Amino acid sequence: MSEPVPILMYHAIAHAPNDATRALSVTPEAFSEQMALLDDQGFTPVNTAQLAASWRNGSALPARPVLITFDDGYEGVHRHGLPVLAKYGFASTLFVSTGWIKGAYDTGGGLDTMLDWDQVRRLAEEQVEIGGHSHTHPQMDQIPDDALRFEVLHCKEIIAGELGARPVSFAYPYGYSSSRVRRMVREAGFAQSLAVGNALARRRQGPYALRRVTVRRTTGIEEFSRLVEGRAIALNFARDRALTKGYAMVRRARQLRRKAIRSRV
Repeated sequence: MSEPVPILMYHAIAHAPNDATRALSVTPEAFSEQMALLDDQGFTPVNTAQLAASWRNGSALPARPVLITFDDGYEGVHRHGLPVLAKYGFASTLFVSTGWIKGAYDTGGGLDTMLDWDQVRRLAEEQVEIGGHSHTHPQMDQIPDDALRFEVLHCKEIIAGELGARPVSFAYPYGYSSSRVRRMVREAGFAQSLAVGNALARRRQGPYALRRVTVRRTTGIEEFSRLVEGRAIALNFARDRALTKGYAMVRRARQLRRKAIRSRV
């Protein structure tokens, strides 16, 4: 039986994030302290493709595996994160929303200072797997098929064109997915995808619904230690789970209304 693996979900690393990213950002000092703890405790970071491949073909993982993942594509991942990751030789995965990255495809939707493609390439050269995170970061289970297909395929095509290699891993914006979304991601050629869920990842979750643990600005080092050890995760995120269940009912009602409207057109 495969042991559960902690997959850490980061967003921005910044001294002074804006209001839109503050809650899901960490300070450079906190990130450095957290990576030092992983090193001290003997964890071995792997990227998303390595974990999924191991669980798919039964190959062995290193001792105490952990995943370090970043969503969206904030500039601080390059400025503050990369030097720390390089110091310890840690692998990681960055999931980029291609329409938020500075450059030819920028839609202007980025929530804070974003990476540019030169920085993304630099990260890719330094053990950072680059994965997809849609093009414009929508709630993917709430959009129609044509828009969903565009978000997945356009994201994949842009990454492949900029990096010269097709991405094989994907992360759902906001963690939201459905059987339709997961099927679209799979058919687009992504071999695995991550949700949120605030729980340890387990092989039985399947390659397109692996769960992650959120690291936030309020995550102190003692709480971080408990999270990577898989202790008291349910207690830490009890309030989040309650809010998520309530919001899920609201989102479901909205989705049903949209379907009813489309059926009358």
